[in-house]
Amino acid sequence: MSLFRCRAQFVPLLRQPLRVARPTRIQYRRAGTSVPPPSPQRNVVGVFSPTSAALFVVVGAGMYFYFTNKKQKVLEEREKERMAKSYGRPNLGGPFSLIDCTATPGSSSNKEDSVPRFTDQDMLGKWSLVYFGFTNCPDICPAELDKVTAVVNDLSKTVPSLPVQPIFISVDPARDKPSIVRKYLQEFHPSYIGLVGDYAQTKAVCKSYRVYFSTPPDADPNGDYLVDHSIFVYLMDPEGKFVDAFGQVMNKEEMAEKIKEYVREWNQ
Repeated sequence: MSLFRCRAQFVPLLRQPLRVARPTRIQYRRAGTSVPPPSPQRNVVGVFSPTSAALFVVVGAGMYFYFTNKKQKVLEEREKERMAKSYGRPNLGGPFSLIDCTATPGSSSNKEDSVPRFTDQDMLGKWSLVYFGFTNCPDICPAELDKVTAVVNDLSKTVPSLPVQPIFISVDPARDKPSIVRKYLQEFHPSYIGLVGDYAQTKAVCKSYRVYFSTPPDADPNGDYLVDHSIFVYLMDPEGKFVDAFGQVMNKEEMAEKIKEYVREWNQ
């Protein structure tokens, strides 16, 4: 056979793709090696489906709000423990005298004062819900006052013989004038008592209730300043003594039931 003919026979073979024989499972076993893992299937691993993605977002949001609420409860309990340990519950509250923004002239217990005033003595004989806030508060104060309104309405229906008076004490004496507080409280319960004083009087009553507030002593009524304060509704018994402090995380149903429980204990 000539050299030309040999090259003609082998050229087609060289043009074919080279195929490498892979060992079979039997050959792997005979060689004493493990069988190679099967190659992954494309349809096994993939991106989130719309349903799983939505479920992931819902679960994440739920966990966020749960732990945020839990943290707020822990902080409020620590604050209440601090008040109880540092000062003692019986010492919370005390004498004060403030302008009664919602009273009519001549209705004050202090007849010598031409301006209606409200004192700690006016709290005797009734259960009182005392909240410290300010009228320029954008969201927290209105929400807490709405909650107190709902609680008072609930108690008036379920326990008609229970006298409960809601009290609002301003921590912003520079801007919260009596006329402003009076108009502001009209949006809430009609029995709300609105109280204001000068800076020294406000500081004194806040100190007696262990309330923190950040209003500057020389604040400009027309200025733009921030006010931070403690967010608690204080329950005082008919003797004017502190009973409990309800935090922001406690809803109106829990608050109403807690007050009923305290009233039952008081009556016993």
